[in-house]
Amino acid sequence: MPHPIWTEEEVAQVEITHKKPEGFIDNFAFIGVKTTRTFFDAVSGFNRGERNERRWLTRLCFLETVAAVPGMVAAMVRHLNSIRKMSRDHGWIHTLLEEAENERMHLMTFLLLKQPSWAFRMVVVITQGVFVTGFSCAYMLSPKLCHRFVGYLEEEAVVTYTKLLKEIETGNMQHWLTQPASQVAIHYWNLAEDAKMRDVILAIRADEAHHRVVNHTLGSLKPTDWNPYRPGE
Repeated sequence: MPHPIWTEEEVAQVEITHKKPEGFIDNFAFIGVKTTRTFFDAVSGFNRGERNERRWLTRLCFLETVAAVPGMVAAMVRHLNSIRKMSRDHGWIHTLLEEAENERMHLMTFLLLKQPSWAFRMVVVITQGVFVTGFSCAYMLSPKLCHRFVGYLEEEAVVTYTKLLKEIETGNMQHWLTQPASQVAIHYWNLAEDAKMRDVILAIRADEAHHRVVNHTLGSLKPTDWNPYRPGE
């Protein structure tokens, strides 16, 4: 599907930002994301010990299996709503599907470097079952809450990938400065043929920053407003 292709200037200009919560829904979504991250960090032990490639890939693969859910679920709910009511969707579905595929491509890229264990796969299956069910119900009740939740989730994703980039430059992941990018990544993000893993992470971080803006924008619109983003934007 069409998706943004980032220039070197654009990926370098990505910054950590935060939309200040306004009102109950925003605060509920923000607290939910912060609580979820704190719990996940504690359970996974990510902040304890040395962060090597194995630990980074485990974290990134798991997070991308979760991040690929909201766009698909939201698109499905809006699709069914559109055909049930026999009314226009106002252009939201394509943007949501693009986001879902983009997050899935992040996962596919990392899976070329990691073969998940049976236990890891089972955790993903259980998590997906719970998250898909919960997010589906939540989106039917309050699309605004869900888009705001994803917006804050993407803020955290930008933080995570920024930390990874720092470790690539000065920490335990410096071998990604010279490790070649896969052909899958080069083709998907239209990278140079000699691109390295650092270039891939820069593109992924730019994707997450884009999802951050898109979801905060959609979270500020009414479900019947026109989507301001055209395919590939």
